[in-house]
Amino acid sequence: MARPFHAAAARLRLRRSHSRATAPAGGLVPAAHPWKRACGLLAVVVLGAWLGLLVVGSVRTPVGPMDTTMTLRPSVSGGTKINVSPLGALELDSHRAPVRLDVDVDQLDPERSQALVKHPERLSGLQDEVTDDVASGTRELAVRSCVAVVSGATALGLVVYRRPRRALTAGGLALALLAASGVSAYATWNPKSVLEPKFSGLLSSAPSVVGDARSIVTEFDVYQQELARLVTNVTKLYDATSTLPVYQPDPATIRVLHVSDIHLNPAAWHIVGSLVEQYEIDVIVDSGDTMDHGTAAENGFLDPVRDLGAPYVWVRGNHDSKETQAHLEKTRNVHVLDEGGAVNVAGLRIAGTGDPQFTPDRSRPTGGKASVQLAGMRLASALRDQERAGTPVDIAVAHDPDAARETDGTVPLVLAGHVHHRVNELLPLGTRLKVEGSTGGGGLRAVQNEKPEKVRASVLYLDRPTRHLQAWDEITLGGLGLTTAEVSRHLPEENLKSPSPSPTPSTASP
Repeated sequence: MARPFHAAAARLRLRRSHSRATAPAGGLVPAAHPWKRACGLLAVVVLGAWLGLLVVGSVRTPVGPMDTTMTLRPSVSGGTKINVSPLGALELDSHRAPVRLDVDVDQLDPERSQALVKHPERLSGLQDEVTDDVASGTRELAVRSCVAVVSGATALGLVVYRRPRRALTAGGLALALLAASGVSAYATWNPKSVLEPKFSGLLSSAPSVVGDARSIVTEFDVYQQELARLVTNVTKLYDATSTLPVYQPDPATIRVLHVSDIHLNPAAWHIVGSLVEQYEIDVIVDSGDTMDHGTAAENGFLDPVRDLGAPYVWVRGNHDSKETQAHLEKTRNVHVLDEGGAVNVAGLRIAGTGDPQFTPDRSRPTGGKASVQLAGMRLASALRDQERAGTPVDIAVAHDPDAARETDGTVPLVLAGHVHHRVNELLPLGTRLKVEGSTGGGGLRAVQNEKPEKVRASVLYLDRPTRHLQAWDEITLGGLGLTTAEVSRHLPEENLKSPSPSPTPSTASP
């Protein structure tokens, strides 16, 4: 029995001596696939840091009359998300970094909120209070987040590697990653992001949460004032002693609702009526394709137009017939524009032209792009004539964007539709082209698509004295009930330039 054992031991000694003889200088075999170890360590760092933030990385802090919870979350694009449950959520493009700041509005302090609503004079001090609260909460969140990511990465590293040195390395890398994210957020900080919020939630809450578009050009110290304005709006919505407040837009702002391409969808009239009510719209502009085939049998579909609660300005699209146009010309509350004709309505002068083509089923020969451009040239000529006559036009309307582009340099703003998606373009000679998507969600034929088309409309804010475009809200509706909305506030590029500081900051209005 001993002889086989001694033979096996001899073979083992022989293999060991052979391994030592063939090993490289120093007697160490290089580690296989070091990049796998690095990737594994990085995964431990990121996962551990995220778990740490998830467990202990939140801070409860008051912001004005609201009790909030602030948390850092991993993110691809960064930014800030304010959850105003159950009303919806506001997203701000506040910074670019791999972390996002989530602010959850938990509740209102009853005494502080009621005192603010009942005593509006206290709003003058709300700006400083909110700024101090946000700064204090952010500092506390930064400290807690550092502790959270280090603890989470270290603990997970200890579980995975079972070596204290490797675990401490993971914790150090997590802290370095958070510090780099903080530097990136600081370097890309955009205080004017509060001027262009994106709201997702109940449509009825959107105007009150997003707020007015007035005074966005000349206000001093934008971030603090608009943040205070946002807190005030949310406070009013949460006030337990009252119902949802009525939206009160600034009287110096003209509000235009731009719709297009309804395509015989009856649900569109309910949406338009709701937007007119919620935003207190002054005038509705429809850039065509209200119908599908333009037959006389479809004319009854247009009956709700007279009761929408605002003047209705309309131009013919390529799915709208001359019979459709004649029917609308006889309809109360409707202004039909064609061949450069103009109308004065709601403090604006609006001119437009119908689409020269009628292609409800694409079976008829058409003039193509050339005829559309020619119609745009005739519209531009009419605009120049009105300028020379001393009655300049504020907004031009054409169905096809190719026609609308021909008006460049003759009008500040031109509206169009036709393509079923949004376009915002500043043309070479200074005219802004705004193309609206389909307010009818592509019409009834859209239900044949695999993915339903979203419903789109826009609210344009124009300064009443100058009739210049100040801002616009892009409203996108989705879902079967169409009860939720995504509202994005946008400003013209010139309005985002830094205003010259004034000696005394103006107070935020409610």
